[in-house]
Amino acid sequence: MLTPVIENICRAEGARVLAGLIRRFGDFDLAEDALQDAFAKAIELWPAQGLPAAPAAWLTTVAQRRALDLMRRRRAGPHYTDEPPDVAAHESDDEGHAAEISGIEDDRLRLLFTCCHPAIAQAAQMALALRTLCGLSTREIARAFLEPEATTAQRLVRVKKKILETRIPYEVPSGESLPERLQAVLGVVYLVFNEGYAGTDAPGLVRPDLCTEAIRLARLLVELMPQESEALGLLALMLLHDARRATRVGDDGAIVPLEEQDRTRWNREEIAEGLELLDSALALRRRGPYQLQAAIAALHARASRAADTDWKQIAALYGGLLREQPGAVVELNAAVALAMAEGAERGLEWMARLGEREELSGYYLLPAARADLLRRLGRLAEARDAYRAALALVRNPAERGYLDRRLAECGG
Repeated sequence: MLTPVIENICRAEGARVLAGLIRRFGDFDLAEDALQDAFAKAIELWPAQGLPAAPAAWLTTVAQRRALDLMRRRRAGPHYTDEPPDVAAHESDDEGHAAEISGIEDDRLRLLFTCCHPAIAQAAQMALALRTLCGLSTREIARAFLEPEATTAQRLVRVKKKILETRIPYEVPSGESLPERLQAVLGVVYLVFNEGYAGTDAPGLVRPDLCTEAIRLARLLVELMPQESEALGLLALMLLHDARRATRVGDDGAIVPLEEQDRTRWNREEIAEGLELLDSALALRRRGPYQLQAAIAALHARASRAADTDWKQIAALYGGLLREQPGAVVELNAAVALAMAEGAERGLEWMARLGEREELSGYYLLPAARADLLRRLGRLAEARDAYRAALALVRNPAERGYLDRRLAECGG
């Protein structure tokens, strides 16, 4: 009967316990294996014995014993004894001291800054934080980075090996060290939100728990570093997107595109807060990609009807975003904006050039966007082919439902 309770405790305490294990033993794989064994032991013992008074301390003690045993096994064979831990044992981490060093009270945010060590390449920092502290699967991280799952798995193996071999310290950074790690932390928070906004393998389109957690972390970042314009911009961006959450999926479970959403149901409080945050960010006069994306989202939010959307301004903002953050996904969005501002043919020309490159070869939104423009032009046979190409790549059932509906409208 306790299994759901145990799962919730393990999920809530796991990141903090894991961080303590990594700090003590300096080995990510060893720490993860030990923690999984501790979870298994909790599932075995707690239903019969009852919940311990200090579940995190219990998990820490079991995991530390298991880690020590695994280290001994590597040297001299098995010695493990399965003794239940002393439930009164104290956790090895001094959380109060860690908060004092960094100035960060929140466990999860402090651990994100800890994981984003500047001695590691930023993409590797982010992948490691997403996997270890945010609980995203390798498949979900691969989707975020637009790369094969095997590539992401290799990236994680390499970064863990580097940390172990070069003895990069896994320790809480001081307050003075936070700015150099901020960009990676912002990236991690935004990727968590994106996975919540359109889940890779989720049964529906949205995972509200991830969206809520990303927004919570962004709020804490703004409180911690109120003069960081990009932190303000990221929070504004996520709030403006999240304001549309209730209207993004129809009664049939399929996606409702932006132009068809019931704008009277958008969350006006989130929109007002997002717009205010964006104004505060822009007033600092340090432009960045999150502010530009928030400005684009703001133009959508301000349009009372889809027909009122200022696509010319959105296309111009995408031009600025491409200069700040060049990339194939940004180009695809810019191509869509250009099509809406200057005609579908212009967008199709740009998408054709993107299709000749490798970056988006497995990205379903490229053929889906192309199909949409072809449908608008009445080129239905070509649209059907493009929708079928998108369906061959899509995984999320809500996204599949939308593509199936559009294909049927084209006579497919």
